[in-house]
Amino acid sequence: MLNPMKSVLMFLLLFTFTIANYAQADKGLEIAKLADEADQGFESTEVTLIMNLKNANGQTTSRNLFNRTLELTSDGDKSMITFNSPRDVKGTSMLTYTHKEGTDDQWLFLPAIKRVKRISSNNKSGPFMGSEFAYEDLSSQEVEKYTYKYLGEETLNGEKNLKVERYPVDPKSGYKKQIAWYNPDKGYRIEKITFYDRKGSLLKTLIYKDYKLYKNKHWRASEMQMTNHQSNKETQLIFSNYQFKTGLSDNDFTQNSLMRAGK
Repeated sequence: MLNPMKSVLMFLLLFTFTIANYAQADKGLEIAKLADEADQGFESTEVTLIMNLKNANGQTTSRNLFNRTLELTSDGDKSMITFNSPRDVKGTSMLTYTHKEGTDDQWLFLPAIKRVKRISSNNKSGPFMGSEFAYEDLSSQEVEKYTYKYLGEETLNGEKNLKVERYPVDPKSGYKKQIAWYNPDKGYRIEKITFYDRKGSLLKTLIYKDYKLYKNKHWRASEMQMTNHQSNKETQLIFSNYQFKTGLSDNDFTQNSLMRAGK
């Protein structure tokens, strides 16, 4: 027969552990919400990018892109990426409708065949145009897309960060979990994310660099560095000429506008 005192102790330990887990989840969710609230109100943005691809042998190639984003409060944001050079990818464009709940919608316009291709949910974890960014990485980071667990404070680049483990809600995600570092003293901007594959092994690390503050509110990184630890490949994104409140609307984010952008 189980000792009654031992039964009480086991119950108390289990109860304490459960309460601690709930507290960690609640704090992780709170941090994600604060980060989302801190960046609200940008309405729309346009920015020029350079994408540098480095293979496992250290060889690099560069591409020039243009990105537009439309902020939505009723659902996730909309975005469109267009390649301007080199010639072999010029005109290729991708349209993303991020959703707070359910699978995101993404379409790719391929100028060589003059056709819009829908990206299926099974392919969201695949590499975007040969880069180390997956299609799902290009969606806006809506709070509802994850569940959370607060891991504690950690100093990063000499500044206090709040470390949060987050788990994708979408069962088709290529990630089992991610760990994000939020800077609470600078608008809860994200400084770093580590990505773990479906087996739980470290897959990639994304570092945000050279942040700048726009409109006294919106922090934007001037550089993002994605390193794939399993393939030893890297992708660097360099951002310039950020424009805010550019007057974009839903009409600028349709499949027809996707095709026009690629011409």
